[in-house]
Amino acid sequence: MSTNPFKIHSKYPPAGDQPNAIKSLTDGIKKGFKHQTLFGVTGSGKTYTAANIIQNVGKPTLVIAHNKTLAAQLAQEYREFFPENAVHYFVSYYDYYQPEAYMSASDTYIEKEAQINEEIERLRHATTQALLTRKDVIIVSSVSCIYGLGSPKEYEKVNVKVAVGQKISRNDLVRKFVDVHFERTPADLTPGQFRALGNTVEIMPVSERVIFKIDFKGDEIFRIFKVDAVTRGIIEELDVFFLFPAKHFITDEAGQKRAVESIKAELDWRLEELKKEGKNLEAERLKRRTQYDLALIREVGYCNGIENYSRHFSGKAAGEAPETLLSYFPHKTDGSPDFLTIIDESHVTVSQIGGMYGGDASRKKNLIDFGFRLPSAADNRPLKFDEFEARVGQTIYTTATPGKFEKEHSENIAEQVIRPTGLIDPVIVVKPVTENGAYKGQIRDFIEEAEKTIKNGWRVIATTLTKKMAEDLSEFLKEKKIKAEYLHSDIMTLDRIQILTEFRKGKFDVLVGVNLLREGLDLPEVAMIGILDADKEGFLRSETSLIQIIGRAARNIEGRVILYADHMTKSLDYAISETARRRNIQMEYNTKHGITPKTILKSIKDITETIQSERKKTISDLLLLDNKMFEKDPKKFIKEKEKQMDEAVRELDFETAALLRDEIKELIEKSGIEIEGFKPKAKKKKK
Repeated sequence: MSTNPFKIHSKYPPAGDQPNAIKSLTDGIKKGFKHQTLFGVTGSGKTYTAANIIQNVGKPTLVIAHNKTLAAQLAQEYREFFPENAVHYFVSYYDYYQPEAYMSASDTYIEKEAQINEEIERLRHATTQALLTRKDVIIVSSVSCIYGLGSPKEYEKVNVKVAVGQKISRNDLVRKFVDVHFERTPADLTPGQFRALGNTVEIMPVSERVIFKIDFKGDEIFRIFKVDAVTRGIIEELDVFFLFPAKHFITDEAGQKRAVESIKAELDWRLEELKKEGKNLEAERLKRRTQYDLALIREVGYCNGIENYSRHFSGKAAGEAPETLLSYFPHKTDGSPDFLTIIDESHVTVSQIGGMYGGDASRKKNLIDFGFRLPSAADNRPLKFDEFEARVGQTIYTTATPGKFEKEHSENIAEQVIRPTGLIDPVIVVKPVTENGAYKGQIRDFIEEAEKTIKNGWRVIATTLTKKMAEDLSEFLKEKKIKAEYLHSDIMTLDRIQILTEFRKGKFDVLVGVNLLREGLDLPEVAMIGILDADKEGFLRSETSLIQIIGRAARNIEGRVILYADHMTKSLDYAISETARRRNIQMEYNTKHGITPKTILKSIKDITETIQSERKKTISDLLLLDNKMFEKDPKKFIKEKEKQMDEAVRELDFETAALLRDEIKELIEKSGIEIEGFKPKAKKKKK
């Protein structure tokens, strides 16, 4: 009998509603329920409940979040719960992505432009390799998991075994590395590269920042060492290791020849069709592009945009669903999924998954119609929602506001209203905007209430309906001598995080935003939220949005929410009654168990302080402190910074990694040294 591979590490046992929710959902999985919902209020510990279910079920698990930031937060939480197990992070590897598109109205072709984050690409490979080699795996992913990925069978099949005593020449081993898309370099290694020096070959896999050093004696592998990429210290001596391909889209030589012939056949058919329609320009455009791609595939086995030919490499029929990350998870002998799926913040994530296919299909249709791509490019796509449902295992939806989908599909809904901390949902006050037909002014009242809260040492949030309103209100508050800032989607990710950190620290007292102040924000310093124009029924003032916004004040014992409204809408009625119901349940539990709720005291993690804790200085101080070391060996100093950056990414602390990246660029500019992946700016020539 196999033992459970998952083991939770936590100081606290499940409490409040958690034990009942864990038992209910675990029993549902054992009964074979396909859809279940964890209906948990903000701050009730839904992630901890989910972790306990994973431990009970003992199956590989996919956790899906609706954005990269939330996925990173969840991955970090699961890593803390399961330090002995394999917890991986899988998101799109683009720092910047402009998809290929054609605007027929203006005759504008937009070429695909992308900046790949090599570290996230490494994490993607670590994910797929873990799924193919381990059972104790938790993958936290964005909706990137429903997009096309290479075949797991080909990815697993086309790997290189390197063993001590293996009879193979150095040149033959190098050719094997090239065949699985590793690149040769004479410089410092980065993931997916190798170098050959005398009787030694060194290679860095795409999944981790280490080097495998292979020593030859004649045409035989003599020794293998696993080496630290920065210090060059030997980690361990190995007898054997397996090297997975550097690309997910890969096939063997026979499969490549088959794909080339299939692409040529489709091209001939499509050219004939375009010419019959009198589209000679489109035909010529398609012929040139496809023949160029075919030439590259024949020569190096790869081309930019090879994913658009994925159907030919996989051998799938037209219209058939592509291989995705879901294909890498284990399946039963009958082909059915044998893993657990948890969809976080499902009221947002489910609709996001369902909407991906339509937008992609519309863009691809234009490219195909005007001769930029073969029709088979349409099969490089995200999964349709019914295809997604068929490919995921038993599913648990976690949300504070279940939507129509969860309510209609769930065979079991476990409610988690009681917070182990004893904290109660905030008091809700409704205030009219007009009085006796005269405009009273919600802003004036909001300012009065905000000033009372600020005097008590707490912070305030205001939510508006538009970005412009958020900016204007922020400026107006400043004129009234209230320290305020606005936050909306036009602000860069790193700046958003810094604004929130400064808000928690009290550098300003009022944060004004639109709908970004809902899922995923943990701000225990907030004791008051003002929802302006609360009776303007719509997406931003729906039942779901109102409940989520109100939840932001549920981490402070003095939490209260003011709804500015002249009339009660259906959404307001529901939000007020549901909040009152939750308050009563929590208060009864607190009375029964003698719990006195207290505001959560949570440390404020400033991303710049992360660097200070490691180096004890900010960037400018650090340059002064280590100036001697930098001048003595600038390249070594910069490589040490790169190692710190890599460690930050491994911890999913992308904000610290970004600051270290900027520091590295400054150091390179100062030294003029060219480092792999970073280059100093060219100096302007004097006239």
